[in-house]
Formats: sequence, structure tokens, C-alpha cells
Amino acid sequence: QVQLVESGGGLVQAGDSLRLSCAASGLFFSSYDMAWFRQAPGKEREFVAAITWSGGSTFYADSVKGRFTISRDNAKNTVYLQMNSLKPEYTAVYYCAATIRRTRLRVGRTDYEYWGQGTQVTVSS
Repeated sequence: QVQLVESGGGLVQAGDSLRLSCAASGLFFSSYDMAWFRQAPGKEREFVAAITWSGGSTFYADSVKGRFTISRDNAKNTVYLQMNSLKPEYTAVYYCAATIRRTRLRVGRTDYEYWGQGTQVTVSS
């Protein structure tokens, strides 16, 4: 079955960096667009970033543009989220998600078929 396993979360201070990883199995990884979402306490899950199956195109939420970078390594079946200059408001559970490749990147939760269990990122001020 399809599994997405996130790692790399933790407790950091404002201004620090973290790199999240999401290892995929049970699917032909290079046929899937991938994305990161996050959910803060009491809030809905929101889109963060997405990357096409080839890695050739990316898209970011305005709130993270210029601070976060999504990338992938199809040889390792892994997608990454490099997060720089972290702010306390970025505290959330971060989830990776997969959808079969489309003509354009998707940003809606319902557009993604597979989800990981999430990794907690806590940014202290």
C-alpha cells in the first residue's frame, strides 16, 4: 500500500532552519506531483508548497514564498521542504501529500489522494 513518512520536524527558535523529508513507498513516485500542507492548532489544514512529478515546476503559498523551498529526488522516492528564517506562526504539523500528475499543480486538500501522518514543527520566539 502507499505510505508517505515525514521526518525532520522538531523544536527550533525563530530564525532557525529545518529540512523536512517525506519518503514515499508503494507508488511509482515519479508519476506523482507532491505537496506539503500544514495544520496549526485550531486551524484548518493549509497548502504550503507543491512540486511537479519531474521537479521542473514549483508553487508556494504567499506566506512562505522566499523562505521555503520544495524539492524532490526521484531516485530516492523522497520530497523535501527546506524551511529558512522560521517564525513562531509557522508552528504546525506538516504533512506531505501525493496526487497523480496533472496538467497543473494543485493547492486544495481534496486534490491529493495520499497523505503522511505528519511531523510536528514548533518554532519558539
